[in-house]
Amino acid sequence: MVVGVGSRRGVTREEVRAAIECALRDARIDLDCVKIFASSRLKKDEAGIKDAIESFGREIVFLDDETINAHTPPSPSEASRFNLVGVAEPCALALSEEKDLILTKRRYGRVTIAIAR
Repeated sequence: MVVGVGSRRGVTREEVRAAIECALRDARIDLDCVKIFASSRLKKDEAGIKDAIESFGREIVFLDDETINAHTPPSPSEASRFNLVGVAEPCALALSEEKDLILTKRRYGRVTIAIAR
C-alpha cells in the first residue's frame, strides 16, 4: 500500500499523524501494510509531514510535477492552482503497483490522505 499525503502549509506532526491514523482506520489497513508514503516536491520542506512519517519509522518520497501529472485522480483538487492534478491521490497512484485507489482523497482537518495498492 502507498499513502499519498497532501496538506495546507504549516501542518504539525500531530495533525499529520492523526490524519494518517484515521485514514488507515477508515480503510481498515494496518500500518505494517504501508510500503511507503508519497507527496509533492512542494511539501518537501514541511517539517510536520516529514516528522510524522519518521515517527512511524517509514520513508516518504517527494514526487516531481511530471510524475504527479501523469496520473488522473478521480477527485478535483485545489492543487490545480499549482498546475498539479492533485497531490494525495496521484502521489499514491504513482508509486502503487496496481494503480487502484482503495481510499480516495479524504480531508482530515488540514491534511488530505489517499491510499492506493
